[in-house]
Amino acid sequence: MFLHSVNLWNLAFYAFMVFMATLGLWDVFFDFEENKCSMSYMFEYPEYQKIELPKKLAKRYPAYELYLYGEGSYAEEHKILPLTGIPVLFLPGNAGSYKQVRSIGSIALRKAEDIDFKYHFDFFSVNFNEELVALYGGSLQKQTKFVHECIKTILKLYKGQEFAPKSVAIIGHSMGGLVARALLTLKNFKQDLINLLITQATPHVAPVMPLDRFITDFYMTVNNYWILNARHINLTTLSVAGGFRDYQVRSGLTFLPKLSHHTSALSVVSSAVPKTWVSTDHLSIVWCKQLQLTTIRAFFDLIDADTKQITQNPKKKLSVLNHHFIRHPAKHFEENPAIISDLTGTSMWVPVKVSKWTYVAYNESDKIYFTFPLANHRKTYTHAYCQSTMLDTNSWIFGCINSTSMCQQGVDLSWKAELLPTIKSLTLRLQDYPSLSHLVVYVPSIHGSKFVVDCEFFKKETRSIQLPVTHLFSFGLSSRKVILNTSGLFYNIELLNFGQIYQAFKINVVSKCSGVKEEITSIYKLHIPWSYEDSLTIAQVPSSTEISLKLHIAQPENDSSVALLKMYTSSDCQYEVVRFHGGALPAYVISSILLAYGGQLYSLFSTGHCLEYATVLDKEAKPYKVDPFVIMIKFLLGYKWFKELWDVLLLPELDAIVLTSQSMCFPLVSLILFLFGTCTAYWGGLLSSTSVKLLSSLWLALKRPSELPKDIKTISPDLPFLTVVLIIVSWATCGAFAILLTYLYYVFKIVHLQASLTTFKNSQTVNPKHSRRSEKKSNHHKDSTAHHLRLSASDAEDSLRMHSTVINLLTWIVLLSMPSLIYWLKNLRYYFKLNPDPCKPLAFILIPTMAILGNTYTVSIKSSKLLKTTSQFPLPLAVGVIAFGSAHLYRVPCFVFIPLLLHALCNFM
Repeated sequence: MFLHSVNLWNLAFYAFMVFMATLGLWDVFFDFEENKCSMSYMFEYPEYQKIELPKKLAKRYPAYELYLYGEGSYAEEHKILPLTGIPVLFLPGNAGSYKQVRSIGSIALRKAEDIDFKYHFDFFSVNFNEELVALYGGSLQKQTKFVHECIKTILKLYKGQEFAPKSVAIIGHSMGGLVARALLTLKNFKQDLINLLITQATPHVAPVMPLDRFITDFYMTVNNYWILNARHINLTTLSVAGGFRDYQVRSGLTFLPKLSHHTSALSVVSSAVPKTWVSTDHLSIVWCKQLQLTTIRAFFDLIDADTKQITQNPKKKLSVLNHHFIRHPAKHFEENPAIISDLTGTSMWVPVKVSKWTYVAYNESDKIYFTFPLANHRKTYTHAYCQSTMLDTNSWIFGCINSTSMCQQGVDLSWKAELLPTIKSLTLRLQDYPSLSHLVVYVPSIHGSKFVVDCEFFKKETRSIQLPVTHLFSFGLSSRKVILNTSGLFYNIELLNFGQIYQAFKINVVSKCSGVKEEITSIYKLHIPWSYEDSLTIAQVPSSTEISLKLHIAQPENDSSVALLKMYTSSDCQYEVVRFHGGALPAYVISSILLAYGGQLYSLFSTGHCLEYATVLDKEAKPYKVDPFVIMIKFLLGYKWFKELWDVLLLPELDAIVLTSQSMCFPLVSLILFLFGTCTAYWGGLLSSTSVKLLSSLWLALKRPSELPKDIKTISPDLPFLTVVLIIVSWATCGAFAILLTYLYYVFKIVHLQASLTTFKNSQTVNPKHSRRSEKKSNHHKDSTAHHLRLSASDAEDSLRMHSTVINLLTWIVLLSMPSLIYWLKNLRYYFKLNPDPCKPLAFILIPTMAILGNTYTVSIKSSKLLKTTSQFPLPLAVGVIAFGSAHLYRVPCFVFIPLLLHALCNFM
């Protein structure tokens, strides 16, 4: 019956939308680079020593614990407190374990052993009982207060030591990073208790799924505090995102807001971190060896030799983090590096006058300085570029001032170099160094090692090529080829009009080499100038390499920079660059169902019969009924008078504006989401209809056949008792649990009605004359008796159609309330009553409403005076769902229960 009510064209459309959705899901979950993270291993058995908390604190937070991580002899020694190291506190995220600290804790322990424990870190970890705080925000404030108490407890463990710490460093994974930022919002919290905050895959901007108001309120409190108090926040903060492998938390949500007064905050994607250069998924970011090594190197460089604790100097902290996480010059960190270096000693000085030069060093016995006079090159070229495959940390390139052929001292340009996976490189714009007379490349004496040094001078315009990005509707059918004709070492491909996160395309780099016997490595780096989200691709040439280009952060409106594809190439090869293009959905699904619900109610009012769900969905679920109103409101909010009126009415901010601020709103996005929402609503209706029929068949197989109700009673004798019991359950335990029970009761009533209708139709097939007499009798009885209605087969079918739509709406309410139910079940041994409970107010209204609707039939409401008004409500509510529920999903049930409540009241008016 469900499929028969849909024409073939609509069915083909819904199938096509499923295909497109499958492609999208494939791109999100599978179309990214393989996991290139190396696993971090423990060399000794990991131990977690439970730190004893004060009794009052343990009683107040019975589900939470504090642990100290250790291995082997270190763990044995530190079972006897106090401690002597540098405290670091790890905060796990959503459903995270305190044992996730072991990767970074073990690496830090190995590093301390390498320097004979001159310095060492003590890693603590909090056990949050693996709470689902990304889905249920009611415990975020409680976690924050517990972490505050943990910090005070940790510092007491060092009391009486010569170099006792006064603050701790915090590493927060996922929601743990947000809890760490929330510490500053506590009234009695001292900012000096934290000296450094590093967050890993933390959604700072907004919740991934805003399923209750506690999450959004918590985010608003934290972000507003950091914005309003930016001048007074001196906490050095680093946010590391996982990149495209992390499909749970998109990297755009992890970037800390760029505030003009808060300059001590950095945000970076793991693929752009030097010596890491890999994308991580949401869990591997805590054990990815490359990233954890970088983090530990930074920690040890942050130590102040005088206090033997992490430095309190904010400039040094920021310099260290920039050195290790933003741009690494292939040198060890120095707080005050020497700009002028001595170039004396027994060395050879070799002048080089050509514009392109290569030197292969192997078993060099003497030090050699190669000098490049710049006077002649300045007349012809604009830039100088040098690279070396020797990845040591010594200075290797200098500039001489006013020299003829050699100089005793030179400007160390090595600090301006950049470390890449297989080379270290330096690009100089000659006009920025007018005082330099020579460029000097240093080749040390080596034994048994081979490396290559290349230098060249070039004009910028010969190495910069523009590659426009096609428009949104190219559908991958357009392409453009760029051939790099010159034999250079470095090229910039300018990706014009590439600045929005919805743009995604692939670039294919084809390299062709002539006369090359050895394997050559090329590096292709996507550089995004407005955010630290660069990504690198390493290719062995000759080859054909496909590079996927996507953005995490959209280009700011006042930013005119251009995204670049930097190509570090081989001079023996020719390269061709070919371009090819290739959390709000629930709100749109419910909006489509509401439109269908309104259409069914109106058809019942106008014709006396209820249309099939699929038929009315095709007829009513049109984007032009919803989108124009949202667009009009967004436009009017640009006017001051309308914004003031909006604020007077105490209306919340339009979700379209919120999504625009997160770079999630682009042309036609609402239309696309509406189409996918309608498709989801269609297939969801098919699934629920099929499920009801299967359950009714099972019911008939297990129980004796049921009959259609002889007398229709909206309120049965046991209904008030059941309603009161469910309300008590909601108040005493969990609102979501009571909603689930109400949902199961409603499904049971509909399955029973479906079984009764099936029995009636079967009996009609066996004895049609008797059935016709029964039908006429029921119709006559229905007409003659006002207070005792008898249900006919046609009325039962109409009722089932209406109930099918209500089930679809109620299913989404249950799904949106499920996180708090899971949280309650997980903590049932600690708390019998969920507090705070985001679903309790909704449950108090929904329980009696659904209890009445479970006993409601179309025959009892088609003559209601309220029916016409009820049928008109779903349209504005569908608009409201899109306007206020797209970015705040917890508001959606509030829009759904209103027409359900009016539907129930139709029985009495």
